[in-house]
Amino acid sequence: MPIGFIGLGNMGLPMARRLVDAGHDIVAFDTCSDALARLGAPAATSPRDVADRAETVLASLPNPAVCLEVATGSAGVIEGARVKRYVDLSTVGRPTAAQIHELLAQRDIVALDSPVSGGVSGAERGVLALMVSGPRAEFDDLEPVLNALGHPCYLGDTPGSAQTMKLVNNILAANVLVATAEAVVMGVKAGLDPAIMIDVLNAGSGATSASRDKFPRAILPRTFDYGFATGLMVKDVRLYLEEARALGVTVELAETVGRLWEAAAASQGADSDFTSVIKPFEEAAGVTVRPARR
Repeated sequence: MPIGFIGLGNMGLPMARRLVDAGHDIVAFDTCSDALARLGAPAATSPRDVADRAETVLASLPNPAVCLEVATGSAGVIEGARVKRYVDLSTVGRPTAAQIHELLAQRDIVALDSPVSGGVSGAERGVLALMVSGPRAEFDDLEPVLNALGHPCYLGDTPGSAQTMKLVNNILAANVLVATAEAVVMGVKAGLDPAIMIDVLNAGSGATSASRDKFPRAILPRTFDYGFATGLMVKDVRLYLEEARALGVTVELAETVGRLWEAAAASQGADSDFTSVIKPFEEAAGVTVRPARR
C-alpha cells in the first residue's frame, strides 16, 4: 500500500526521498512540477488524489493556512476515499492542529501532528527529531515509517501537544541564533577574529547550536544557505507568542527575540536564509563577520 506525501519543499523533498530510499512506495503531490520530477515517485493531481490512493498521508507545508486547506479543503485529504491517517510534519501551532484533528475525525480519519527539527541537513541524513502527538496505537503502527526520517518522540494523545513542543524548541533556537549573532558582532567590532571566537565558544560554556553548526556552515563562509527561511522562523516565533500569551505566561524575552526576527525579515526579506539574521547586527556595528586570512 503506498504512502502519500504532500509538500516537496526544502524539508519535504528530502524527507520523501528518505522514505523512497527505505523501500516505501510513495505517491506525492506538490504544486511545483519540478519538485515532483526530482523525487521521481508517482505523482498525484491534488491532496484529495493522494488520499484516494494511500491509507497513510504525510504532509510538510509552510504555514497554518496551507495546512488547513490541504487537510480539510474541498480538494483536500478529508475528501479522499482511501485515507485512514494523516500525519502533519509542519509547524502550525496547537489550535490549527486541534482543528484539523477535529474535522478529520468527523470523517473517521486519524490525525497526528508530528513537527520536525533538524533542518535540511537533518532531513537529508534521516536524523530529524520528530515530535508526535495523537493516538498511541497509531504512533506505534507508524513508528517504522517515522524511523526512516529520524528519531520520533511521542508526546501524548492530546492533539497539538507536539506543536507546543516544537514551538518551545524553535523559540530557543531563535533565541540562541540572534544572541550568538549579536555577541559575535560585538567581538568583531572589538577586533577579534570571528573564527577564533567560534572555536573558543565551542570549547567553553558559551557554546550553542548556532556556534556549533550555523556559524561554521553558513555564516563564517558567508554562504547563508543553511536551508531555513527567515519568514518561517518569524512564523514560528509568532505562533509561540500566541500560545504563550493565551496561557498567560511571561513572554518578555520571547517578545524581544520576536522583534529582532521581524526586523531581520523586513530588512533581509522573508525568503532569505535565517542565518542572515546576523546582517542587521553587522550593518548597525559597521563590521562584517568574516574570518581573518591565515
